[in-house]
Amino acid sequence: MSTEDSRHVYRLHSTLELPLEDLEEHLETATYPEGVTDVELTRRNNTLILKAVSNDDTVSKYTPTAQLKASVTENRVYEEDPDERRNSFRWDEEDEEEIESELVEFAAFKGDRETVLQNSLLQYEMFQVLCDIALQTEKGTLTAISEQDGDLEATRIVDGEARPADVEVVEGPRERKGKSSGVNWRDNKFISD
Repeated sequence: MSTEDSRHVYRLHSTLELPLEDLEEHLETATYPEGVTDVELTRRNNTLILKAVSNDDTVSKYTPTAQLKASVTENRVYEEDPDERRNSFRWDEEDEEEIESELVEFAAFKGDRETVLQNSLLQYEMFQVLCDIALQTEKGTLTAISEQDGDLEATRIVDGEARPADVEVVEGPRERKGKSSGVNWRDNKFISD
């Protein structure tokens, strides 16, 4: 695992949602990054855990490998958009027909790095798995700052499409010199002794 030390995920924010059935199909046919032989999918109530299986024999079975965590929600999916149907004017219909729909389970990878991507062993590799999943989604955004071999890399995937992204370094609040942005309580004329 020599490459593990040169790859990190520093920031991650995800609002990805995709049907659970699509996720399961994707995992069956996915090609995993080097170091990961498989991804175990476990469901505990409404929580989904995708755990990396290491191909390194020296890794103890008690060492926690990186995992992706998602919540499972049920959403009603309509064959036709109900808003469009309400807005369309129909002369010949007296009673409104019920729109065909079904309940579909969705996997929602929502939150920041510690919520979605956990444990450090094979963390960057599982981040790559999450990026592959993000490219399969029709809804949601994945933004991240990662490091590979000393270079920072920005990732942005919106609604299943990779978008350009940059890492921008801005001045932090502690680095400002000169004018203080806080209140000086000692010299405040509104406070009396």
